[in-house]
Amino acid sequence: MEDTTSGTPEQGHYGRRAVLKGVAAAGALAALGGSGTASASGSNDCDENGVEHGWGKVADVFRANFKGDPGEIGAAVSVYVGGRPVVNLWDGLADRKANLPWRRNTVVRVASATKGATAICAHILADRGLLDLDAPVVKYWPEFGANGKDQIPVRLLLSHQAGLPIVDGPLTFEQACAWHPVIRALEAQPPLWQPGTAHVYHAETYGFLVGEVVRRITGKSLGTFFAEEVAAPLGLSTWIGLPEKQRRRLALIEDAAPLTLEQLTAGMIKLTGLDEATVTAWIQALYAPGSVQDRAVSLGGALDATTAYWLKHAWLESEFPAANMVSDARSLARMYAATVSRVDGVRLMRPATVRRMNVVQTDKTHMYGLPPGLDIPSDRSFYMSLGFMRACPPMPMAGPASFGHLGSGGSIGFAEPDAGVGFGYVTNLWSYRPDDPRAADLATAVRSCLG
Repeated sequence: MEDTTSGTPEQGHYGRRAVLKGVAAAGALAALGGSGTASASGSNDCDENGVEHGWGKVADVFRANFKGDPGEIGAAVSVYVGGRPVVNLWDGLADRKANLPWRRNTVVRVASATKGATAICAHILADRGLLDLDAPVVKYWPEFGANGKDQIPVRLLLSHQAGLPIVDGPLTFEQACAWHPVIRALEAQPPLWQPGTAHVYHAETYGFLVGEVVRRITGKSLGTFFAEEVAAPLGLSTWIGLPEKQRRRLALIEDAAPLTLEQLTAGMIKLTGLDEATVTAWIQALYAPGSVQDRAVSLGGALDATTAYWLKHAWLESEFPAANMVSDARSLARMYAATVSRVDGVRLMRPATVRRMNVVQTDKTHMYGLPPGLDIPSDRSFYMSLGFMRACPPMPMAGPASFGHLGSGGSIGFAEPDAGVGFGYVTNLWSYRPDDPRAADLATAVRSCLG
């Protein structure tokens, strides 16, 4: 099964990740509905396909997404509250070409939702006293200090403020898959700005920067540490570096209709509430060919969209801790739930760690690459804490305390600590609309059910 995934990579579009960021099978969807219904099976066992009593609004939205714009091919959503599953839904097709249904064990690429899992690994180490976020990176990774980087604290890696969104390269795809050549390139790379004075999305380098710190402390790759310390204790179907034997579970990704520049602009205006002139200048400055974000996603030439590298087994099986995680919705929800509550006896970190890691960092620095005079509030553009996107007007999630990470195409995982919520949504119809309503409407339904 050489080409078990399809679709285009994140850098091939103006998309949610770049800017800040259907087909319904008969069966379960037809049975889901009613704001007061129990699960589709008639039980309250949300390890099965359904919802608990009082969570029918989420089922209603999930069903409506298949009929809406952009629609769905196959998708899943899961919600945990207080460490318990209250929503666990899946339906549609995992592979439209082969007419294969989406099953309980179907997994899919979740793109930059990977970054949230990577951040969780770093904060587990901080919670255990093994990582000081205020210490210079060189304490753990001495070679990092070349070219004026010796004073950069770890926290700037997590908050996209280190000035290292690009690698000058050149790097090959094979070198990127091998990890160490990218690390050597980052060691030699000078920052684009004085670290801590600006921010911009470190689309690919984020995973290597944070992942190498984890590796230096633990002696394990980020994917291995995640597998042993997060996925195994919680029983997750989530991998950063997909084992070959799991490839058969992978859904086939398709792209929704491409966006025109006019559609992108209109979507950004709707999402952010900014005026057309500001949005147009923002897009032109940061996301045009040759811009900082365009260079960021290519990783020094290693990730060349013309090569369709995302279809290669090497891409799936290697570790790109910013971009190539594979998961189901239940696992995303369960992982985030375990950051804010105990899930089957497992809690990943203490409440004090959660509070510290969710202090917003990008509200006091400007976005790199904008022309002089262009001011874009961080809570309308890039509202980041230490590795997580925070709730803000364009992305309220389950409430103001929420934190998580979305991925290009639409997948997202997040937590809400006050209510003890963990949420996960995945899809194999990748939409690049900034105002994609699917996950947003599901999150709105979650807020309504919480009351």
